[in-house]
Amino acid sequence: MICGNQTKVRDIVTSNPAATRVLEDAGVDYCCGGGKSLHDACAHAGISADEILRRLSEASQQAGPEEREWMSAPLGEITRHIREKHHAFVRQAIPRIRTMLGKVITKHGEKHEETVAIEMLFTAMARELLMHMQKEEQILFPYIETLERAAAAKEACEPPFFQTVRNPVSAMMKEHDAAGDLTKRIRDASNGYTAPADACATFEALYRELREFEMDLHQHVHLENNLLFPRAVELESATLQGAAQ
Repeated sequence: MICGNQTKVRDIVTSNPAATRVLEDAGVDYCCGGGKSLHDACAHAGISADEILRRLSEASQQAGPEEREWMSAPLGEITRHIREKHHAFVRQAIPRIRTMLGKVITKHGEKHEETVAIEMLFTAMARELLMHMQKEEQILFPYIETLERAAAAKEACEPPFFQTVRNPVSAMMKEHDAAGDLTKRIRDASNGYTAPADACATFEALYRELREFEMDLHQHVHLENNLLFPRAVELESATLQGAAQ
């Protein structure tokens, strides 16, 4: 795919998996803000779109094993990947980060009040994400997988209680926006995950963990917002049209 300043960010990352690394490093939003043009997304991040295009060109031939192309993968494979990689990561990281936050606040909280604010933000985000993932695993993902099997067998799919996949997709995307806002507030409170000069090893490790958490969330949301959800909506529409004929 030939990319330019007006190419939508989501189209860049879906056609070139290596782009997520480039955009992440540059602070360009490619998940919740994937509908923006590269020019607008770069302007918001304070970086030249031409510079990003140069970096993308260099990275296009260097995709690693984790940067596979998901655009044509079966939807069931994508939902399984999200559960096994991203949902599992979140569930493992939350208690680890909470423990580290408790230790850092005990030692540094009085002098560094931002750590208390970060704990409140992270607690809110963790609570929302755990409920969010449960809804995906118990309701949305099973329907998408059933829909795909029915389409492959050219069979009708029983209408879900939520009427159309567009309804839970819309709700999940709003929750993605909320989680993205909380991670941005954590990043701002931590000065871009930059530990203060008097930080202990645990303090420094905490900020590394928070940075990794945000990066994983970006990849997670990108897979859903820009790939899984649009394809599920399209598949449901095509299945309904086929059944009506």
